[in-house]
Amino acid sequence: MSDFLQWFTHLENSKVFALVLFFTLFCAILIYLFSSKKRSERLESYKNIPFEDEEHEEYTGSDDKVSKDE
Repeated sequence: MSDFLQWFTHLENSKVFALVLFFTLFCAILIYLFSSKKRSERLESYKNIPFEDEEHEEYTGSDDKVSKDE
């Protein structure tokens, strides 16, 4: 175990390990996102959420919403 820790403390070795780890994580996320048709349709519907605001409500910066008509 101590041999692995000494190997890992060298910067050139830890860079390769981090690259492999993050690339594997990136590929796993892509597979998760695009593997299911239902999930991809649900995620595709989320892209329009910012454009679906109520027309007569304005955000004031607090938890209360103020109507523009008032």
